[in-house]
Amino acid sequence: MTTRPPRTERPLIDAVRAGVLILDGAMGTQLYERGVLFNSCFEELNVSRPQLVSKVHEDYLRAGAQVIETNTFGANALRLEKHGLASRVRELNVAGVKLARAAAAGQAYVVGALGPSGYFLGEGGDGGAEDRAKVRAVLLEQARALLEAGVDALLIETIRQTPELRVAVEAAVEAAEGRVPIIASASLDEAGRMAEGTSAEEVARLAKEWGASIVGVNCSDGPMAVLAAAEKMVPVGLPVLASPNAGLPRRVDERMVYVSTPEYFGVYAQRMFRVGVRLVGGCCGTTPEHIRRIAASARMMAGFAGHIEPGSDASASATLVGGATVTANATVTAGDEAPAVLPGALQPIPFEQRSELAAKLARKRFVVSVEVSPPMGLDAARAVAAAKSLKAGGVDVVNIADGARAQARMGNLALAVRVQREAGVETILHVCGRDRNLLGTIAHLLGAHDLGVRNLVVITGDPPKMGDYPDATAVYDVDSIGILKLAARLNHGVDPGGKPLGATTRFLLATGAEPAALNYPRELARLREKKAAGAEVVMTQPVYSPEMLDRFLDDVAPLGLPVLVGLLPLASFRNAEFLHNEVPGMQVPDAIRERMRKAGSGPDARKEGVAIAREMLGAVRHRVAGAYVMPPLERYELALEVIDGFLDPA
Repeated sequence: MTTRPPRTERPLIDAVRAGVLILDGAMGTQLYERGVLFNSCFEELNVSRPQLVSKVHEDYLRAGAQVIETNTFGANALRLEKHGLASRVRELNVAGVKLARAAAAGQAYVVGALGPSGYFLGEGGDGGAEDRAKVRAVLLEQARALLEAGVDALLIETIRQTPELRVAVEAAVEAAEGRVPIIASASLDEAGRMAEGTSAEEVARLAKEWGASIVGVNCSDGPMAVLAAAEKMVPVGLPVLASPNAGLPRRVDERMVYVSTPEYFGVYAQRMFRVGVRLVGGCCGTTPEHIRRIAASARMMAGFAGHIEPGSDASASATLVGGATVTANATVTAGDEAPAVLPGALQPIPFEQRSELAAKLARKRFVVSVEVSPPMGLDAARAVAAAKSLKAGGVDVVNIADGARAQARMGNLALAVRVQREAGVETILHVCGRDRNLLGTIAHLLGAHDLGVRNLVVITGDPPKMGDYPDATAVYDVDSIGILKLAARLNHGVDPGGKPLGATTRFLLATGAEPAALNYPRELARLREKKAAGAEVVMTQPVYSPEMLDRFLDDVAPLGLPVLVGLLPLASFRNAEFLHNEVPGMQVPDAIRERMRKAGSGPDARKEGVAIAREMLGAVRHRVAGAYVMPPLERYELALEVIDGFLDPA
């Protein structure tokens, strides 16, 4: 493996064919870290605060980046229109290129970044010709502005739908007229597919047909998933780019935190180089320190001598990026009075009478909940069949997520109703604040109650950025505490504004908790707030350390809330590595990962994963009210293996 010379005299495409190149990391993350509000137009900073943008470029160059992207990801007319800046496309793109060029000073390549249009094309059938033309026009305008200012390549990135990728590549090819290479980088789901199902290898093949010179994967969760997808693109024959996120984001202190360490990125960079990936960098959540580790891995692999000596001022702090600020509506904020004292409030239904699950918890029966996901399409038969098998195995309640990981799935209320009617098993419905405003949340809860759903687990919800449609708007009128207050008021027969309903709902209100939270004191403080807001049951994230779980149970015991311990049986060593390094709130101890490493993959690994989950459950069975099992990859039979022998007699 070789790398390019220290300067940029030869075209980028020749350099990448001859060796490997190091890309930079996240621009938005760094701007947000430096005080720019998440709802600002980052591209406008090219004009209003050029020194700030330049400093980010310089930090990545000092870390070892050989290719830097212009700060123009959202600088097309459709996205700029949201900020009232649609008339400034050329100005902002040209300014972005000039800043990057000045920072690179001939020592690094500059590629013009073009992100999604912000306009959903869907399947882009014949009926969408007008929409496709609209998107093509704005991307063509942006591409021409970038080329006018002098970029070494056009980088189309973070595209989730195949029709939009085609429109973007064809627009870039038209604008470039063969002068610079076109890089087509898709953002895929955890299965390595576009939003409508196109596989990684098919994306690469199609992009090549449309005229791309380089193909790749960016965003798309952390290094593990991106490596798997990029490896499938290599055989297509074009150079491949890989720029993963720093793991999965999680909200901490009203900000989005990514937890994949720079060291972990370095390990995966080596793996990417080995399978033939030619350009490696970072996307959301990455910092100069992540890029420094990637550059170090390149040097280790090929005796690489970086064109710029690594500096000593790159940030090594926790990685944060902008996300929607969660604020509670004035009627449901944390400082409100308890629902019971509101005028017109009614006496709530006693806890044990609200649902079968509540009755079991009230009489101290050990209960088991297993998560079943709504389908991505129209057919819920498999999920209903899974619920039937779980009921037959002794499971008390089926847990149904609300668009987990911001994926587009069938509404969980629809599946909950079908499961209760067709499988005859009670459900517990996730309710999150991401997709519905305050009015929509009230309507959702009242509708769920009318349809017979009595158990809720209230969460804030994953941000759209990590899902199939990153341009979808996050609502977050209320966070988990706000929704708990709202639902508790409904249990008292009043709406958030104090208007009497004439009767009471009878919801059991559960909430989530992370025993391995990054900010553990804050997690405990929020759990106390959640109880004050109305939470009656705690369901934890998976835990693999008995000591950590014991600490959590000790700390929450004064709250007097029943706890269902979260269990996610590990499916393989790769699965354990992913959870430990890429998922916030998850820690898999070294000893557990070593056990999974020895087990490898396949049936032996799944057997070991079940054994580990059973050991965790056995260690705390006498201290918890039940188990909340999250079977990996919808292998529901593993959930039944985990709980075998732990159920109370019927």
